[in-house]
Amino acid sequence: MASAGSPLKVHAVRFGPGQDLLCSLLAFVEERNLKAPFIITCVGSVTKATLRLANATAGNTNEVIHLDDRLEIVSLVGTLNKEAHLHICLADKEGKTVGGHVLGDLEVFTTAEVVIGEASDLLFDRQMDHRTGFPELVIQPRSEKN
Repeated sequence: MASAGSPLKVHAVRFGPGQDLLCSLLAFVEERNLKAPFIITCVGSVTKATLRLANATAGNTNEVIHLDDRLEIVSLVGTLNKEAHLHICLADKEGKTVGGHVLGDLEVFTTAEVVIGEASDLLFDRQMDHRTGFPELVIQPRSEKN
């Protein structure tokens, strides 16, 4: 188990209709050179989403759904380093929810109001974990070089 404490910086951003939420978040992180960013909270709506479901494994990553509907963002959580690891929960017009690992195609419908935290003294990276078959989070202390 890896863990570490760090002071927190907070960033807030709003994305508008038609923007790709995942691409916009990654661009925000890159523009500000954030080294250990994560989602604190997000509210808004999307018209599209591509999600990998929980029963996927490294050998069977095809459990993917493509949603094309007006959906409320009920929850968005995860880390935003270059290989972002985000999970989302979306609700349809009847309040039924679906969630999974964000693969892309998160097209903003009306708005996406996002608060991003950054662990100021840490660096997030991803390395392949042979036990899971996926690139997993590696937490490192931040040095002056990075």
